[in-house]
Amino acid sequence: MNPAELFDLSGQVAIITGAARGLGRALAVGMAAAGAKVALADILNLSQTLAQIEGVGGEAIAVPTDVRDRSQVARLVAEARGKFGTVDILVNNAGINLIRPTLETSEEEWDLVLEVNLKGVFLCCQAAGRVMLGQGHGAIVNIGSINSEYVFPNSAAYNISKAGVLQLTKTLAYEWGPHGIRVNAVCPGFMETPMLAEIQRGKEELAESRRSRIPLRRFAAPEDVVGAVIFLASPAAAYVTGHALYVDGGWTLGWPGVERVDLDGDLKRALGL
Repeated sequence: MNPAELFDLSGQVAIITGAARGLGRALAVGMAAAGAKVALADILNLSQTLAQIEGVGGEAIAVPTDVRDRSQVARLVAEARGKFGTVDILVNNAGINLIRPTLETSEEEWDLVLEVNLKGVFLCCQAAGRVMLGQGHGAIVNIGSINSEYVFPNSAAYNISKAGVLQLTKTLAYEWGPHGIRVNAVCPGFMETPMLAEIQRGKEELAESRRSRIPLRRFAAPEDVVGAVIFLASPAAAYVTGHALYVDGGWTLGWPGVERVDLDGDLKRALGL
């Protein structure tokens, strides 16, 4: 196999969650350009992602899906199989963030973050995994975060959810490896996405502080992460499983590099002091 063929996804069928914008859209377009047929999942409108895939000559379907709902996830997998015949690749990208001091995090907020970021990954792995186990091959790439290993303050629910994604990745890699299924994670650092823009809105000093601590001195573009995911989904990674690939511009080299926040002020406010 020549080097170009190692990264060729022609003939593969991929499901990508959270595909309507940001990283999910970039992954969907990138994998389609690499030859995969793609089933797109999101609760948001997927028309722009579909249009971009058509622009690179790819083939895709859109399946509105809330990954917290087992029946919707089952329909997603069924529609992918009905259209394309099978499922070879699953990319679990759907996720949300919450910046809130722990004492101010409501039970409803905690449940929402854990249900989308962790339960959703579990349900999608289960549904697609049944297909992959039946055919004796498959590749799953879970999108973790630098929060999968490193703690950020005021992010308890998100930290826990992304740490759970990493442990789920390792667990499934161990359980399903003997059956030809590879399960890996990609853990991005700060990335120029709508989610990050919303978190940093009006906080230019915080954004610059974060950027200055990254050895490459910039936030990632979604396209910076596409190659890592294609690698782990492709024949090039045929002997890689249970691995977490950090795509963070070197952020974790200098850990602890957490931003300075007023933790004492947050705690006093939460306690009503």
